[in-house]
Amino acid sequence: MSNSDLLPAAVLRRKAVVYVRQSTQTQVQTNLESQRRQYDLVEEARRRGFAQVEVIDDDLGRSASGMVARPGFDRLVAWLCAGEVGAVLCFDASRLARNGRDWHHLLELCGLVEARVIDLDGVYDPCRPNDRLLLGMKGSISEFELGVLRARMFEAARAKAHRGELRISVPIGYIWHREIGLGFDPDIRLQETIRLIFERFRKLGSARQVMLSLAADEVHFPRPSDGKKMVSFEWTPIRYRNVISVLKNPFYAGVYVYGKSEKRTTLVEGRLRKSYGHGKPLDQWDVMLRGHHEAYVDWAEFERNQKQLAVNAYGRVGGAKSGRGGRALLAGMLCCGRCGRRLVVAYTGRGVPRAVYRCDRPNLMLAQPRCFTFGGRRPDEAIARELLRAVEPLAIEAALQAERRHMEVQADQRRISELELQQARYEASLAERRYAACDPDNRLIAAQLEKSWESALQRVLACEQRLTTVEQAQSVEKPNLAGLAEDLSVAWNAPGVTMRTRQQLLRTLVKDIVADVDDTTREVVLTIHWRGGQHSQVKVIKPRSGEHGCRTPEDALAVMRSMAGKWSDEHIAATLNRMGFPTGQSKTWTARRVGSTRMVNDIRAYRSAHKDGEWLTMSEAAAALGVNNHRIRRLIKAGILHAEQVVPRAPYQIRASDLQDQRVVEAVSRTDRPCRAEADNQMSMFSST
Repeated sequence: MSNSDLLPAAVLRRKAVVYVRQSTQTQVQTNLESQRRQYDLVEEARRRGFAQVEVIDDDLGRSASGMVARPGFDRLVAWLCAGEVGAVLCFDASRLARNGRDWHHLLELCGLVEARVIDLDGVYDPCRPNDRLLLGMKGSISEFELGVLRARMFEAARAKAHRGELRISVPIGYIWHREIGLGFDPDIRLQETIRLIFERFRKLGSARQVMLSLAADEVHFPRPSDGKKMVSFEWTPIRYRNVISVLKNPFYAGVYVYGKSEKRTTLVEGRLRKSYGHGKPLDQWDVMLRGHHEAYVDWAEFERNQKQLAVNAYGRVGGAKSGRGGRALLAGMLCCGRCGRRLVVAYTGRGVPRAVYRCDRPNLMLAQPRCFTFGGRRPDEAIARELLRAVEPLAIEAALQAERRHMEVQADQRRISELELQQARYEASLAERRYAACDPDNRLIAAQLEKSWESALQRVLACEQRLTTVEQAQSVEKPNLAGLAEDLSVAWNAPGVTMRTRQQLLRTLVKDIVADVDDTTREVVLTIHWRGGQHSQVKVIKPRSGEHGCRTPEDALAVMRSMAGKWSDEHIAATLNRMGFPTGQSKTWTARRVGSTRMVNDIRAYRSAHKDGEWLTMSEAAAALGVNNHRIRRLIKAGILHAEQVVPRAPYQIRASDLQDQRVVEAVSRTDRPCRAEADNQMSMFSST
């Protein structure tokens, strides 16, 4: 040991710190010689005269680039600030830091407390300018070395990726073969599941609907059970993230992609932090090789899927609401003809809410008046009629195609169930062979293998029952789609047809609808933009304020007016029911409903109800003659006073002019007792004496 390497007694009284670090967990597990040489620095510290030696190995598996936290290095800095450290021992400068900030901060602290830095090349005193210069150069070289290594690795990987030879991690459904390279996973069940996701999306047009459809069919999706190796899988119920990951991954379209995400660096609590996995736009991907490998779908279909998924994200600029059900047929399809914004749907009323379309974005965002508002029932019915009229020529062909799709869906369900049963039987046979190969005396292992065999047999039984259920459901008579095509209105209004189905059919044929309100004619003008580029216009009368949709049809009111003066409410209700006229709420007629409707529409059942003086009731006639009702009834029965009845037992209706008849006047003017005819042979009850 030279004189320059001798340490002062004040430094030796303090403790020496041996800092041990390796960059990755792989190095910790495999580079054992480097780790052992760093721990040997403890003997070097004792040889230099230190009695107290501390080892800091908290940072094993952590990078020194400054992007990750290093608790061991922070503890070393804390001891230096407290003046407890006499020397810091490291294998080389790169073990302490790979960035200038941490390295120069450490040297500054060592210079303040007169601590030494010791490596395999010698002892350095940061207080001396020459040593400080040499240590600074070593830190800069360490930082530069890290940059060079990273640049070489990244450039090599990028060059290999440009040729499509870099073996990146592939999604489920693909595998790197040792001889032929990249190709389909040999598991047929796995391939069929992925193809089924794309096929369902072609029909349903929504990732969530695909997930619900597959979940209803009890379709499972593979989940890696061995981490990132992706060699063995566990089949679990399908989730939404499984569906969306398949639909959005260009790898399934035969495209080799590299560099589709980026890392971002932020400053957090004075230290740089890197985050990975931030997606980049398609035009900024580093490598994109089309036709690189076998594909589940072509590139054109992949682009259509991305557009459909973007459109389904309602609320974005240019997006449209997908058919998700509700009570409004045109939800998300209407655009304002004045400001260009999309109309929103509001529901009003108690009980069964009614849909109302309105353009209130200017009111919400700019405090401006609403463009217009109109009810949704009449426009929905008008667009539905226009839609049925447009598809009527193709109804039979569409019915045949729907029948073919129905058969394809049934075939897919049966095929998936058969593959699942086949795999369950294989796993059961494998469990049986493992149990048979086990030593029966080793009960600890035999019991576990027997339990696994029993579980596999239960899965086989469940798959057999599921396949039987599918076959029984498919053996039921298939729906008569050709018959429904002959009457589209019945098929459209069938109880089994949901609003979601109607909305999806509308979005298949219609791109969007521009709505406006003509205030002069009180009409809602709907301009339909069809998918084929054609345009048509529909006009609907806008209801007035207070006018509701439960009005009695005018035809029914006409029949009621013609029969009200001659027939009772019971007869009118029976006639309306026979003619097929419903009430305003689509109910059948009763005498009570007829009476209520007459009262609302001012339809009088009797002519005497019109207070014009021409016809009088019996009470009004009695009041006009100054007698009671009993006297008027006797005159009517005697035929002296003429009266009319609509039906037997109905109230009497008396013409006012008939009260001036001479016979009526004379009968009313008689005030003596009633004239009775006496028999000649009748004896008096009382004698004359």
